[in-house]
Amino acid sequence: MSSQTVFLTHLVLGYVPWLLFFGAYIWPRLNAMDHFDVQRAIAVVHSFRVIGLAFLLPGVVGSSLPAGFATFAAYGNLATGVLAMLALLAIRIRPLFWLLVLAFNLVGVADIALDSYHAVQVNLPAVAGELGGMYAFLIIYMPLQMISHLTAFYLLARSQLDAVSSDVGDAAGS
Repeated sequence: MSSQTVFLTHLVLGYVPWLLFFGAYIWPRLNAMDHFDVQRAIAVVHSFRVIGLAFLLPGVVGSSLPAGFATFAAYGNLATGVLAMLALLAIRIRPLFWLLVLAFNLVGVADIALDSYHAVQVNLPAVAGELGGMYAFLIIYMPLQMISHLTAFYLLARSQLDAVSSDVGDAAGS
């Protein structure tokens, strides 16, 4: 099997165990939690994205890793991680917390989407060995990042719909 095939297989199948784990253990717990606490937990997961700066470290990644991919991936992860940490620091200022939650999720999804685009543009699967230690980051951590971003957006939308329905119900009862 070619290295390209192995990389793409890892990338796609990396979602399967996370989705199974998420469905069996994480989602039931998150679904029962307060929306604020869920977003706080998701922010903790994303605060570790600062590890993505390692895409810039020679010795962690190979010297032939395309700079167009590495630089953007590193700084996109850094931005997402810092925004997530700021959200955690702002927990006592709820409007700021919610703004930062939205920000780190938007930046995080954009980062993953643009990294995927750049990976295709530079044919990253052909040089997957140049990812070095960051190979595991893409295969293990990136699927969790995307799943948790989508969960955050779903729960943000659901809480907004719940608030609107509550307001409509209150207005109808008046």
